[in-house]
Amino acid sequence: MTREEAKKRIQELRKLLNEYDYYYYVLAQPKVPDYEYDVLMKELIDLEQQYPEFFDPNSPSQRVGNDHDQSFQQARHGFPMLSLNNTYSPEELLDFDQRIKKTLGEQFHYVCELKFDGVSINLRYEDGRLIEAITRGDGTVGDVVTENVKTIRSIPLVLRGDDFPVRFEARGEIIMPHESFERLNKERKEQGLPEFANPRNAAAGSIKLQNSAEVARRGLDCFVYYIVGEELPSDSHYENLQYARKWGFKVSEHVRRVNDLRGVFDFIEYWERERKNLPFDIDGAVIKVDSLRQQRILGETAKAPRWAIAYKFKAERVSTRLLSVDFQVGRTGVVTPVANLEPVHLAGTVVKRASLHNADIIKNLDLHYGDYVYVEKGGEIIPKIVGVDKSRRQPDARPVEFITHCPACGAKLVRDPDEAAHYCPNRWGCPPQIIGRIEHFVGRKAMDILMGEATIKQLYEAGLVRTVADLYDLKYEDLIKLERFADKSARNLLESIERSKQVPFERVLFALGIRYVGETVAKVLARHFKDIDRLRQASYDELVAIDEIGDKIAKSIIEFFQDERNLQIIERLKKAGLQMRVQEQDKPQVLEGLTFVVTGNFGTPQRRKKIEELVELYGGKKASSVSSKTDYIVAGDKPGASKIQKAQQLGIPIISAEDFLKMIGIDSLGE
Repeated sequence: MTREEAKKRIQELRKLLNEYDYYYYVLAQPKVPDYEYDVLMKELIDLEQQYPEFFDPNSPSQRVGNDHDQSFQQARHGFPMLSLNNTYSPEELLDFDQRIKKTLGEQFHYVCELKFDGVSINLRYEDGRLIEAITRGDGTVGDVVTENVKTIRSIPLVLRGDDFPVRFEARGEIIMPHESFERLNKERKEQGLPEFANPRNAAAGSIKLQNSAEVARRGLDCFVYYIVGEELPSDSHYENLQYARKWGFKVSEHVRRVNDLRGVFDFIEYWERERKNLPFDIDGAVIKVDSLRQQRILGETAKAPRWAIAYKFKAERVSTRLLSVDFQVGRTGVVTPVANLEPVHLAGTVVKRASLHNADIIKNLDLHYGDYVYVEKGGEIIPKIVGVDKSRRQPDARPVEFITHCPACGAKLVRDPDEAAHYCPNRWGCPPQIIGRIEHFVGRKAMDILMGEATIKQLYEAGLVRTVADLYDLKYEDLIKLERFADKSARNLLESIERSKQVPFERVLFALGIRYVGETVAKVLARHFKDIDRLRQASYDELVAIDEIGDKIAKSIIEFFQDERNLQIIERLKKAGLQMRVQEQDKPQVLEGLTFVVTGNFGTPQRRKKIEELVELYGGKKASSVSSKTDYIVAGDKPGASKIQKAQQLGIPIISAEDFLKMIGIDSLGE
């Protein structure tokens, strides 16, 4: 490589890595997998070392990635919050070990930790109280997100005991456990919102929300992995973590102190196999020299400490060919591109399709039909295309372009400037949107009408159903004429539709498919307003004053009731006999103000569901996760270990089903 070629390549790499940094740290939307980013960074560092005349203090190699969001105030870290050098190679770990030995010239120990795949946070404590929470930012200055962080229950606001330093900082990783991630994506799907690609993206997006009440609902967690300050209790990093656990921090139980590199490799090999059994994502292991005195001797570069390194696991990746791209229209009009692939085995499953999410992803991949693409499981859950093998591209390959018009109805697509998704605006004339809304309406957690997608499409194509209100006008003679409908199936469907008239108001409200109004929000609205007419007349200020109702939900509700066609459907549903108001309870509200978590096996799923229904019937609130707001745990056989452990830590009473029934004054579940 000539001097001019090196200069050009360095400039290209800096531009590319700055772009990737922006998407990763500012937008929380990674454009490339970590491995590809690290390879490019290593190439840049090597070139800059070979050609020092091209040194630039603003090069990506000279700083920690930036996640500044100007809507938050900034604050300076008391101690620099550096990133770690990464390696995927056992040989580089050997080199790291040799450098440590050469510099120290004395005995030392390593501490091995899990590398959590989340968002770094710096927690500042004074006199045992949380004063400030700051994101990593550029390593020197970060965004103040204290109010959001206070909603994370595993972060202590006041420390336990009295042997902690007067002032110190706790470094940790905010993560979203799999359970929270799956629940969040399920809610977003129900609300017609784009799903998060993986838990790391979800955690990053959550910690930067402007509404801390919404952050609280996201189910975030935090592991502390480093304590920094002037007067720490021990010279040992490992022992300081044990002190931190005693002070009330959540410290991983999997931290290990080892004597040499053999112990390090044992730790890495074990967790590369076992990480799939964890309830959260990790993407590697972190290796640190244990002694703080020795850490100071080893020092740091401008970017990273010399006494620590991150060994990253390679994500399971396969290559396969892109056959075609479908553009799917959801019930809210969002158009999602989906790649059709030659079937390939990946992480124990056969992958045939992968979401491309939106137009920006397609453009950034520079995707062409017939390309050989690299597929990974994002967050170990969702298959995604992470790159293209351009060396195998055919000369006549056509680029994949995002469509401009709806594939179902032909309407010109629109895109909100603040969102990545394209929408079809033809809400009332686009078949997939109409069918999608009916599917949502008849769902098990909504009206629970026994009809599948094929039946809905058949009724739509026959001209019998255009809105959910049309379901209640169906007649036996209409159905019996249709293919696949016999006497019994026609009568079963009509009986199921008739039974749905007894579904309580909160589920009717959820079934209407108001954007952002999921199952939980529908319950909140139903309990507050009691009937559909009061909700329809509610002002923006009335709505946002309700706990759990934010700006977007309030605006969506108002917009829904401003559409005359929605009002007409509601009137027809009223006349059909659906429950449009909360029925007066004849049960004593003895559980009012109490929150219950039901966990474990109670013999059958129906028994557990019955207990949860009784909680609400007698005025209580049902919750899915344990927090300081939980009043009781109702535990059956084999309850969730993490829930029981957390309840014990918080001093929450754990009762049996029999104890619960005594509380409400009944003898049995009435089976």
